[in-house]
Amino acid sequence: MKLQLFFASLAVMRYTLQLSTSALALAGAFLSAGFQDGRQSRTILTSAHRGEHLHHPENSLPAIQGAINAGMDFVELDIRTTSDGHLVLMHDPTVDRMTSGRGPVSEKTLADIRKLDLGVRFPGQFPDLRVPTFDEALALAEGKIGIYIDTKSASPRDLVAAIGRHDMGAHVMFYSEHPDFLKQISDLRPEWILLPEAFNPENIRRLLELLHPKMLGFDPRDYNAPTIAAARHANIGIFVDLNTPAEWQGAIEQGVAGIQTDHPFELREFLRAKGYR
Repeated sequence: MKLQLFFASLAVMRYTLQLSTSALALAGAFLSAGFQDGRQSRTILTSAHRGEHLHHPENSLPAIQGAINAGMDFVELDIRTTSDGHLVLMHDPTVDRMTSGRGPVSEKTLADIRKLDLGVRFPGQFPDLRVPTFDEALALAEGKIGIYIDTKSASPRDLVAAIGRHDMGAHVMFYSEHPDFLKQISDLRPEWILLPEAFNPENIRRLLELLHPKMLGFDPRDYNAPTIAAARHANIGIFVDLNTPAEWQGAIEQGVAGIQTDHPFELREFLRAKGYR
């Protein structure tokens, strides 16, 4: 009996630790982003872009599980709203590229979208796979991985409500190219993490005044010396989208706080080999 209680206690401790991982890693990256006392940070946050989508349909539950299996800190998900007000995962405005259907997400009910086959690009591998709701994605992620939210079309209140239902507020980052949208999120939940796109040094100055972000999103459009220097001067963490070992090494040398990629397993092994995490 004592042995059973011991193992039960271990299971509870393990779950609690998993649930705290994203928040602790995120806080650590904010504190150690860049260089301190001449020593490079050993913490690099990671995110799987649209989930592990090279071997699974993007923005699907299997893709989220793939990101979990790859040991990522976050999984990036694209959120849209159906005509009847439900939040679903879909990158494009239409369902054409990823499903067996056609037409805009915003003109379909959840029931309409649930009829579509999300596995059509992987014939025979994912039978009966359906477009997931944001609630389903959050339920799968709970205690396992953080969510990097890229809102394509959804109201801040609906997003906040969904995240609150799963108690995931400490484990989400809100990415957007639209500062006004992020300001609405911040007004509702000031303690949650915002991740605005950097764009350029002047925009970073505007973001500092409006949002006071701890982290900025970068991609090939703005990952350049002047914009990186502006972020570092403001002591803001850099979360950048990159896909090759050479790019990852360069980012580490630049002192980035996080890397998002289409190759999560390869990024994990690269970081382990370099002694990061």
